[in-house]
Amino acid sequence: MSEDTRNFLEEVLPQLKCHFTWNLFREGSISTHMEDRVRNQIDFLNSEHKATMYNLLAYIKHLDGENEAALECLGRAEDLLKSKQDDQAEMRCLVTWGNYAWVYYRMGRLSEAQAYVDKVRDVCKKFANPYSMECPELDCEEGWTRLKCGKNERAKMCFEKSLEEKPSDPECSSGLAIAIYRLEDDPEKQFSVDALKQAMELNSKNQYVKALLALKLQSKGEKAEGEQLIEDVLRVAPDQIDVLQKAAQFFRRKRNLDRAIELLVRALRSTAYNSPLYCSVMAHYRERLKQLQKTGDAETRESKEIMEELRRLTMEYMRQALQRTRSPLNSYSDRIDFKEVDRCYQLVFSKESPPAEERQLYQRYCDLQKDHQNSKDLAALERFLESQKNKKSIEKEEMKEQA
Repeated sequence: MSEDTRNFLEEVLPQLKCHFTWNLFREGSISTHMEDRVRNQIDFLNSEHKATMYNLLAYIKHLDGENEAALECLGRAEDLLKSKQDDQAEMRCLVTWGNYAWVYYRMGRLSEAQAYVDKVRDVCKKFANPYSMECPELDCEEGWTRLKCGKNERAKMCFEKSLEEKPSDPECSSGLAIAIYRLEDDPEKQFSVDALKQAMELNSKNQYVKALLALKLQSKGEKAEGEQLIEDVLRVAPDQIDVLQKAAQFFRRKRNLDRAIELLVRALRSTAYNSPLYCSVMAHYRERLKQLQKTGDAETRESKEIMEELRRLTMEYMRQALQRTRSPLNSYSDRIDFKEVDRCYQLVFSKESPPAEERQLYQRYCDLQKDHQNSKDLAALERFLESQKNKKSIEKEEMKEQA
């Protein structure tokens, strides 16, 4: 019976619409701060989107080998979705049930996997395919998940497909606007402005969308209108991390680095383990230092004291970032304190990290050594990077032979 169940599950599981069949990540490509980013989102989203993030967190936990923690996250997602008593509640649970089935299957708990496959079937059998169905709710769920993973083009397609059936859906409209904003490189283009304004009309409570519109207006030269939006957003959502980050970006573009730093430091109060955010604060302090160095009175005693404090803060935030993850930092071409930077890099080389991040970290360190002409270390690092490239090429050839 167990072998029959396994064979059945191996046939059915790939048909389920969930994180395990969406091909969200390549092996070894998940950065160490991804889980922290997802947890931060959970703190500031409404219940429906919290369920989306709990599903994503469950998938990340599974990939890290923490299946019991993954099941706990799925339980929270299911509870949040069931709390919404409407006709779409069951359809919104399909992704969660699909994830449950996959996790239980990977754990070898086939009867539990079968039970969740049956739950999916009971909903989908009303439609053409007994284990999968086409509906705007699932497309929207996939769209948000892909958006959170940086898969913006695919996310845009999901939201567009969902909006064909539900053209006035506020959540899909917001998702589409965000995807278009991220994909639109030319600041003069109007597409994302129109999409963001439409999303605001349908969902005036989405402060992140307002912050994106403010940035877009700023890039188009409509700075006063953009700043008014930013101030409104900060008044309504003074502690929302993604909003604070976008507001900081707005003020950085305006060259008001002190305000930008203030907002980023405020964001850090809610997310103590967000290494990229520490890196961002560090970069802002470094930029503020450069800004001060270019002024005519940079040699005064007061300016020298301020610059020394900026150097100290830059190094402190870099140290904080490296303590939290081995995520690669920006190249230190301004040579704030080469010995201290070098020491911090050496500190994290002794820690474990995903292969993708390790290669990036060594590449950054290689660039740093090149800046300071440390030929001995540079030669060793270049040999390491070359070996990684060769290893990657061999793996590709092996994959071709297996195909």
